[in-house]
Amino acid sequence: MSLREEFTTAVKDAMKSGDKPRLSVVRMIQAGLKDRDIAARGGEHDGKIPESEILSMLQKMIKQAQETLETATKAGRAEMAENTRAEIETLSSFLPRQMDVSETKAAIAAVVTEIGAAGVKDMGKVMAVLKERFAGKMDFAKTSPLVKEALSG
Repeated sequence: MSLREEFTTAVKDAMKSGDKPRLSVVRMIQAGLKDRDIAARGGEHDGKIPESEILSMLQKMIKQAQETLETATKAGRAEMAENTRAEIETLSSFLPRQMDVSETKAAIAAVVTEIGAAGVKDMGKVMAVLKERFAGKMDFAKTSPLVKEALSG
């Protein structure tokens, strides 16, 4: 089942069960997806962004929600923090299982060997291949230092 189909099913299920917080988050995802589809019109994807970009969008939404959670926690707004935690949980439910550190390091090593990366100057090439292959499965903010370490060591 594609992510688009999962979102549609999630909306129907949330409506049937009366889960308003989940329904709100899934509709927010669909609105973001529609915006990106509109922006992609006339491009190579003919108005529908690929799954990898949808996963990237979800990761950005999670990152924004985590920043909101941090702000709400610092401000002592417990109810807002709880709602944001639920939002993060719903967003995360659509992502594939995240790779752990050892899996990430193995993937980095394989890509470095495959493309013949020689040093830190090739970091962009390595990151591009990783993003293409592991979108949604890797947290690239945490991956970047590991790539730098692999290329400099």
